[in-house]
Amino acid sequence: MTLLKRVIVNIRHKDKIPGYSIQSRNRRLAATLCLFFAGIFFAGTFQVVAAPTDEILTNAADVISLPAEKAAHFLKVVVTGVVTASDPVLNGRFFVQDATSGVFVDNANGPHLAPGELVTVTGITYPGAYAPTITAPHVQAVGWRPLPTARPVSVEQLMSGTEDSQRIEISGIVRDARMEGTRLAIDLAAGGYRFRAFVTVPDGYDFKKLVGSQVLIRGTAAEAHNRSLRQLILVEVYIPVLADLVIEHTEPVDPFDKPVIALNNLAQYRAGNSLGQRVHVSGVVTLQKPGETLFLQDENGGLQIQSRQTTICAPGELVEAVGFPSFENFLPVLQDAVFRKVETPAVPVQPRPVNIAELQNGLHNAEYVSLAGNLIERTVHEGNASKFSPPEMTTLLVLQGSNFTFTANADYAPGQSELADIPIGSVVRVSGVCQTEITSDGKLKSFQILMGSPGDIHILQKPGWLTPQRLLIGFLILCSALVVIVSWMVMLARKNSALNFLIGEREHAQRALQQAHDLLEARVIERTEQLKFEITARKESEVQFKAVLSERTRLAQELHDTVEQTLTGIALQLDTASKLHQRNPDNSLHHLELARSLMAKSQVEVRQSIWDLRNRALEQFDLSNALAEGARQITSGTNIQIELKQRGKPHALPEVVEENLLRIGQEALANIIKHSHATSVNMELQFEFRRVNLQIKDNGIGFERDQVAGPNEGHFGLLGMSERANRLGGQLVLLSIPGEGTMVRVEIPLNSSPESLLPSDPDGANLA
Repeated sequence: MTLLKRVIVNIRHKDKIPGYSIQSRNRRLAATLCLFFAGIFFAGTFQVVAAPTDEILTNAADVISLPAEKAAHFLKVVVTGVVTASDPVLNGRFFVQDATSGVFVDNANGPHLAPGELVTVTGITYPGAYAPTITAPHVQAVGWRPLPTARPVSVEQLMSGTEDSQRIEISGIVRDARMEGTRLAIDLAAGGYRFRAFVTVPDGYDFKKLVGSQVLIRGTAAEAHNRSLRQLILVEVYIPVLADLVIEHTEPVDPFDKPVIALNNLAQYRAGNSLGQRVHVSGVVTLQKPGETLFLQDENGGLQIQSRQTTICAPGELVEAVGFPSFENFLPVLQDAVFRKVETPAVPVQPRPVNIAELQNGLHNAEYVSLAGNLIERTVHEGNASKFSPPEMTTLLVLQGSNFTFTANADYAPGQSELADIPIGSVVRVSGVCQTEITSDGKLKSFQILMGSPGDIHILQKPGWLTPQRLLIGFLILCSALVVIVSWMVMLARKNSALNFLIGEREHAQRALQQAHDLLEARVIERTEQLKFEITARKESEVQFKAVLSERTRLAQELHDTVEQTLTGIALQLDTASKLHQRNPDNSLHHLELARSLMAKSQVEVRQSIWDLRNRALEQFDLSNALAEGARQITSGTNIQIELKQRGKPHALPEVVEENLLRIGQEALANIIKHSHATSVNMELQFEFRRVNLQIKDNGIGFERDQVAGPNEGHFGLLGMSERANRLGGQLVLLSIPGEGTMVRVEIPLNSSPESLLPSDPDGANLA
């Protein structure tokens, strides 16, 4: 709960000065509360320990005199006092004063209290943005009391800020008066200080009569502050009722009826001169910033007029102005002025040519002058918008005179880029109002020229090719090149030094390495002799093992590819003879003869397999004819049509390649007869430079790869073909589509020596 109070207090004390946005404060309060409760949701339980104390403050003096560190401990407060001020802009906040002192109560969004109400305030302390306050209050109305007697204070005491929240009385001269909503804002001056007062007035109240009058005000002192620094920047007084605004003296005559004073005579000796009385001046307008300043000029000189009046005056128009004479930077100005146009034709104003020497003597302040200089720099930025004009593009030109650097300012509407096109280094003549700053002895400290339009600058001479910017760029390039060269030389020297050191170290290491190498070489020779003997023995054992393994694998494949395939042909012929025996005995005898022939062939193949399994077909035919003869014998008596094509230029193949290709072809045909129900088989033997390919494609029923019977079911056909292809360093590609047939393709490279065609790992064939 203490943390929540702290969060609320931080938002509610955002500001106390007039014009503070309640809607903005409410939005910040809502956003902060959301973040607070979100932090509780995500972070868990917060433990905030307030300073343990049972102290209760019962008077305003104890609260406002607290150090900020102690006021931050949220001490309990119970104070009974009279409401001395509760301006509507404070939105429920008010000042309360008891017999000891006054203090500010942060009763944001609470009910509006009237001055004179006697209330009991129960709350906690808070450091405030300037002085300690009471926050989180519970206010109970007790009755009514007369306002406390206002204590007279000096302007120095008021401006020090020590009278914050106290009811005071002070005199001053009204410098300006204006309505801000339903209340009257009054700017007062006393003893060289300015402060502000607020009072609610009835409709139709003639506040203009207050300007120039000396008044006595009674009210509660407050302050505008820099919240982040907790510093005072302006003193304000809240006048509770109009009766506390007492006019002591008014201007004896209308200031516009006073004699006109020459502009250069404003700060000169005049009998009866007073800074508290307005004076009457007249002159031609040379430059205006509506709502801020107006520059006038007559035949004697110029003057800066500070005025909130927003009437637009064109250069050359004659105006009258009344205001309070004052000084800024040891030069005269007319402050809090009002002006009116004189119904005469506008007269063009011509700038007065001046030189730096005259300006250094403090002459020509606020006059419309012209001055030549060399353009050395230009900056452009967007100015702030005022309530009287949209944002402007402010161009600042830095000019070099004979022995002095000055600036020329131009505030133009966006889109006017004449100044941006002037080349740097050009000699230009600028015309505008001279605004100087001098020292106490009248010597020039600085000055600037305020231009009113793009026509106030003229190019006298454009820069040559060798401008300062180009010289600077060239100099920077040269310096950069020198830096790079020096850096490179230093780096090279360091690298050479490091390289020489490394070379010495390497030579030393090489000598040591040579000694170690000689010793190692002797030991290597000795060890090599031992290893040769061991490796020779191991190789002999490996060769014997591989030979045995190769012969066993070859015998198993030969038995499968010869005997099993021949028996398949015999079975087919016998089945055919059995079927034809009843209908056509002669044809059945023919198939019996074929079965007998196959049996004889099987006997020969078994015998030849025993005697080194040399292939009879390849002894009588080449590979192509052997494939054709084998296909004819296997498919004899079936309705399968065999077509064999040979592509490329035939050349001699290693015996092991021919043997394995023939066996793969025979196994593929046997599988077609047994499983595919095909009627047509296309065989293609293709010879390439370093490769031979055998492709067998049928139009049978095809199959799914995951449904093919394998060695676990006693079928070794595909495994045998894959092992044969892998042994030769080639690959077996198997592609089958249900309902469209099967394609078997064997690709054997011919760049391997026959010695390398020993059995290898049968796995790894590509059965895609």
